[in-house]
Amino acid sequence: MNFALILLILSVVTGIAWIADKLVFAPQRKAAGIDRMPLWLEYTASFFPVIFAVFFLRSFLFEPFKIPSGSMIPTLMIGDFILVNKFTYGVRLPVINKKVIEMNSPERGDVAVFRFPKDESVDYIKRVIGLPGDVISYQGKRLTINGQEFQSEAKPDYLDPEGMTYAKFFKETFPKEFGGHSYNVLNHPERPPGIFVQDRFPYAENCTYTMTGVTCTVPKGHYFVMGDNRDNSADSRFWGFVPENNLVGKAFFVWMNLGDLKRIGRFE
Repeated sequence: MNFALILLILSVVTGIAWIADKLVFAPQRKAAGIDRMPLWLEYTASFFPVIFAVFFLRSFLFEPFKIPSGSMIPTLMIGDFILVNKFTYGVRLPVINKKVIEMNSPERGDVAVFRFPKDESVDYIKRVIGLPGDVISYQGKRLTINGQEFQSEAKPDYLDPEGMTYAKFFKETFPKEFGGHSYNVLNHPERPPGIFVQDRFPYAENCTYTMTGVTCTVPKGHYFVMGDNRDNSADSRFWGFVPENNLVGKAFFVWMNLGDLKRIGRFE
């Protein structure tokens, strides 16, 4: 469902009714001594300010999303409702998604929402690992960027709530020259390190697959993303790169989780 398109249509319809009421119907009622607005105007013109405000906020400022899977555990949990900054990667026109104002580009370590390249009606959320031109290698469950290995600090084992199995818990850090951003990741030692891809994707020739992992050179205008729950995430290792035009925004805040109110305000 294209909710942005629905809001746009509702904004246009109720906006026309609102303008018509201000310019035509309200003066006629005043001249006739009628105070009450007709029912059809009450359910159109009266709702225009609210619908337009929601449309504007959701299209240009902040949009709520619900986390449907465990691919970003332990950073984001299933059931988290998050807010996404829609303008941090540039202002785009709603529905057609055309960028009209350039702003910031994604940075390594950002948690980004984007339209899934294989089905753009579906929104995905992953962590940005590689920028255009970066060489990202994930071999033996160890991550490197342009030949430099990420720092990895072991923590106590973590009970992955999605599979109810214990996973190795690490604090992973980009090399300093690549931002030094830190975040938590999970690895399941019983899962094999090899990555098997059945369908080819755009720029698949930029990736080399082995029995121990994958190495990819990120093409211009694209990004390499991964889930923090490394062995429970379908990401760039499997379906390829995220085009810049598919970016929706940067996730930054958990505003609700009905199953765990302590999650509110967290984003680790």
